[in-house]
Amino acid sequence: MKRKIAAIATSAIVTASSAMYSAMSAFATEGGNDAANGGNQKNMLLTFVLPLGFFFVILYFMLIRPQKKREQEQKELQSNVQIGDEVITTGGIIGIVVRVAEDNIVIETGGERTKIRMKNWAIAENVSAKERAKAAAPKKKTALETAAAVDETDKKSKKKKKDEE
Repeated sequence: MKRKIAAIATSAIVTASSAMYSAMSAFATEGGNDAANGGNQKNMLLTFVLPLGFFFVILYFMLIRPQKKREQEQKELQSNVQIGDEVITTGGIIGIVVRVAEDNIVIETGGERTKIRMKNWAIAENVSAKERAKAAAPKKKTALETAAAVDETDKKSKKKKKDEE
């Protein structure tokens, strides 16, 4: 989905820059003295280079930067694997980490406790780390829970008033 949006945005920017270039060259005057032609060429260059530079900036922020961020997160996940973590590999194998080495790990899978040795880059997801992060994060109350809590305190205060009367 994001790639489709990026492709559409890219084609729109290229189309807009070429349209700007065509419009500027259509209004350019032909002939005249050399100073006017030199200034005209500078304007045409500027009208073509600025949209192209804008295009590359948009391309960087939409495609390159998020990809580098994902790669960094994946490397961090792979380097933080500990013994006892439940991991899922890129091939879909689910297992528990038994041994961690410098560039490979050994996981134990299945009821027969089959051990598989694989490279660190094959780890796609660390289920145990996600569960630890979820448990460590403070639980946020939803709007519905907050409203229910307020409603309960209102009921309690009304009940106390009735009891006092």
